[in-house]
Amino acid sequence: MHPFLADAPAPRVLAHRGFVPPDADGIVENTLAAFAAAHAAGAAYVESDCHLTADGVVVLFHDGDLSRVTGDPRQIAAVTHAELVRIMADRGGVLSVREALDAFPTLRFNLDVKAERAALPLGRAVAPQAHRVLLTSFSDARRRAAMDAAERAGGKPATSGGQATVGRAVAAAATGSGALVRRALHGIDALQVPERVGALRIATPRFVRAAHAAGVEVHVWTVNDEIAMERLLDIGVDGLVTDRTDIALEAVARRRRSVA
Repeated sequence: MHPFLADAPAPRVLAHRGFVPPDADGIVENTLAAFAAAHAAGAAYVESDCHLTADGVVVLFHDGDLSRVTGDPRQIAAVTHAELVRIMADRGGVLSVREALDAFPTLRFNLDVKAERAALPLGRAVAPQAHRVLLTSFSDARRRAAMDAAERAGGKPATSGGQATVGRAVAAAATGSGALVRRALHGIDALQVPERVGALRIATPRFVRAAHAAGVEVHVWTVNDEIAMERLLDIGVDGLVTDRTDIALEAVARRRRSVA
């Protein structure tokens, strides 16, 4: 098992874009303040997203542009790092990947490669801290590019499969063939999936059992409802990706007490 997973017990709470408490004033997602809030709440894992600025700095930011968070319509790729720091200063503070890893040496970072241009510099940036990083992307090509860059730089992060890998795993699990599931998940440490896509339920007991038999964890996103958390823990999922870090940590603590 990769150290990203082995160094902390399951089930895991992955603070989605950090943690913005309901009563927070002026803090937005994917910021220094949001990661600090997740850490203070007791999260061992944070989930975040990566883009590349105009001057080549990998920053933690979900959207490709600034409009939703700041009202500025510009793309992240069109803004320099210094400009982004200034814009985000009163919203919680933007962080580069390197800054985040340095600022929170005990946190584990689950990083989603959102932009193709970010893949190679992201891989190089996380290589020295690969033991506490998981790289993922909806695009398996971007994910593999980041992983290859990290390995060339001397590190091997954990990884979660992209959409194509998840699709193959879902299809393989439906056949009941352990060999097909293992083949679909070769080189994968975790599957990070929604509970359902439309009418199709992804996170089923059968799917979780098939992944576990292949040595792969299942993390479900984005779970903010306590009843849903309990339902997913009941079927054995290994991680909850959530905006409500506080509620999820309590749910996991109850689960651990009940089986102690």
